[in-house]
Amino acid sequence: MLYAPAPLHIPDGFLNLVVSLVCWVITIIILGFAVSKTNKALGEKQIPLMGVMAAFIFAAQMINFPVAGGTSGHLLGGALAAVVLGPWAAMLVMTAVVAVQALLFQDGGLLVMGANILNMGLATAAIGYGLYRAVSNRSKAVKLSVAGVAAWLSVMAGALLTSLQLWLSGTSQLTIVIPAMLGVHALIGLGEALITVAALSFILQTRPDLLGEGSESAKGGRGWILSGGLIAVAVVLISPLASSDPDGLERVAINMGFIDAGLDAPYRIIPDYTLPFLGETALSTIMAGVIGVMVVGAVIVLIGRGMKAKS
Repeated sequence: MLYAPAPLHIPDGFLNLVVSLVCWVITIIILGFAVSKTNKALGEKQIPLMGVMAAFIFAAQMINFPVAGGTSGHLLGGALAAVVLGPWAAMLVMTAVVAVQALLFQDGGLLVMGANILNMGLATAAIGYGLYRAVSNRSKAVKLSVAGVAAWLSVMAGALLTSLQLWLSGTSQLTIVIPAMLGVHALIGLGEALITVAALSFILQTRPDLLGEGSESAKGGRGWILSGGLIAVAVVLISPLASSDPDGLERVAINMGFIDAGLDAPYRIIPDYTLPFLGETALSTIMAGVIGVMVVGAVIVLIGRGMKAKS
C-alpha cells in the first residue's frame, strides 16, 4: 500500500475564487496575530522544538490508517502541536506543514491553500489548545481525556469548515455535504484522538515539564530534539504501509460526484509523495518523506530564528 492524500486537503477547483480569497484573508490576519504573539514569547531553545514538531506532524500525516467503508485518515496534528507548543506557535508550525505539502508535494491546491491552512492548521490548533488549557492544572487522566476530546473536535471542526466552503462555492448542497463530511470524519477523528493521547502520554512520561505551567518547552535540550527527529524519520520509514484508500474529503467527493472538479497542480516537483525518478515504490515514498521532514523542519527553524533576530 502506498501513500494516499491527506484528509481535508482541498485541491484547486473545489472552491470558487471568492471563497478562496476570503479564506486567504482570514488566514493571513490570524497568522499575523500568531507571528506577533509568538515573536514576543519565543525562546531560543523553543525554536528547535517547533522544528521537531513540524517534522513529526509532516511524517505522521504520511501514515494513512483505514477507517470504515474503504476510507482512510491520519493525524492532522493541530491539537497536539497546540498542547505542546501553545496555540500561536502551533499555528505557525501547521502553516509550514500545509505550505510545504502544497508547494513541494502538490498535496492541496495553491489558490485554496489559505482554506487548507485555516481548516487544518489554525482551527485545529485553536480548538485543541482552548479545551486543553481549561484543564492544564488537573490530573494526568483528565488532561489526556480532554486532549482526546479536543483532538476529535478539531477534526470535526475542520470537516465542518470544509463543508461550508464547498457549499458557499456551489460545489455541493449544504444539507448533503455536512452529514457526509462529518460522518466520515467522526471516524477519522477517533484516530486523531487516539494518536494525540498516545503522543501526549509519551511526553508526560518522558518530559512532563513540557506540558506544565510556564515556558517549559523553552527548556527542551538537544536530547529531546534528537529523539523527536529520530521518531519522525522512523515514522517516515513505515509510510509505504499507509492505506491507499481514499481520504475523507476524497471519499465524499467521489460519493457526491464532484471529484472531477479538482484541478491538477500547475507544476510537479514531488507529486503524490513519490520521487519521479524512483517511481511509485516504497523507497520513493520513504525518500520523499525524508525530504519533506528535513524541509519542513528547516523552514520552521529558519522562520523562528528570523523572528527571534527581529525581536
